[in-house]
Amino acid sequence: MQRFSKVSSGIKRGKNPSAADQTWFPVVLAVLLRAAMTFVPPPGYQPVYNPRIPYLGAIHGGLREGMSISILGSIPKDISRFHVNLRCSESESGDIALHFNPRFDGWDKVVFNTFKDGCWESEEKVRRMPFTEGHAFETLIGVGAKGYEVKVNGKDFHTFKHRLPVQQVRAIQVEGDVSIQSIIVIGGGTAGGSPGCGMEGGYPGGMGGGFPGGPAGGSGQGGFPGGCGGIIGPGGFPGSGLPGLGGQPIHNPAVPFSILIPGGMHPKRTFIIRGQVPFGANRMAINFVASRSGNMALHLNPRPKDGEVVRNSLIEGDWGKEERQLSTNPFREGQFFDMSIRCGNKKFKVFVNGEHVFDFSHRTSFHEIDTLEIRGDVQIYYVHF
Repeated sequence: MQRFSKVSSGIKRGKNPSAADQTWFPVVLAVLLRAAMTFVPPPGYQPVYNPRIPYLGAIHGGLREGMSISILGSIPKDISRFHVNLRCSESESGDIALHFNPRFDGWDKVVFNTFKDGCWESEEKVRRMPFTEGHAFETLIGVGAKGYEVKVNGKDFHTFKHRLPVQQVRAIQVEGDVSIQSIIVIGGGTAGGSPGCGMEGGYPGGMGGGFPGGPAGGSGQGGFPGGCGGIIGPGGFPGSGLPGLGGQPIHNPAVPFSILIPGGMHPKRTFIIRGQVPFGANRMAINFVASRSGNMALHLNPRPKDGEVVRNSLIEGDWGKEERQLSTNPFREGQFFDMSIRCGNKKFKVFVNGEHVFDFSHRTSFHEIDTLEIRGDVQIYYVHF
């Protein structure tokens, strides 16, 4: 960084940088562009995208009542079994508070259990299978007062009573015949502290935990940005300079969906929307509306059949110029999506599955926005802001 400082100071003084200094420009530019395009999750939202299986990753700050874990993935056609463990340590040894084990063995069932003091306890067997071979799924593990409340594809499946204190859980493990798109720990804020760059414990840049950037991590796409590469706030970790998600998340709302935004829109506010594009979907819309004026500051309109994501605004009854350019379309039939829409001073920045997909410059004052709407051919699993 000393070299970068010299180059910067030379530019400020109007001097021509040397040939050696000029070699740093592409590197510095690449770093700045990567930082601008990296998704930095708000506190209380810990995502990991496309992890390699087997996977073992830290749950930063641990679990407590009211938190939840969402797992998006797909079941192969030749599946035998897979399992999800909530472990009481960040290693493959020690107690397991929850063992969730779907088994496709001719007597399809899901086994729940706890591993304590070196021994498995009594199994709980649910003799019905909520997963389908060759299909995608969403599993939500909610931490309730009495037990782990498991939902699959938006439907209640089973509650497994606590046998070990929730506060002892420190990691999540996934193994077996399954492909995982994302694992997201929801809630918790910054409790328990957060490691800085290069520390172990699951954030990228550390040596353990399995978050992208570590040796046991995923593809490196999305998740928390690579250690020091993200926005480092006063809390000393990526995302700590952002406001946390307020209130309680909304699970499985009916569509069309409309909700007032408490406190209105402000810079750095993040909206998380997770759902699935059903087969046969034509189009859907996510709108940020100023109810007093009727203006639509952002109209986000994925059209799966056309392979397009149209963006526009409606100001004083007139539609503006459409924006369609997109390097990739993440809204495909049958696919889950995890979308983050963040308001900036000059534009909205939109990420899907941890990847930056587009920006949309403000065409009217974002301070007027007070309503979020979701309409069309889409199933929504989770909304939080």
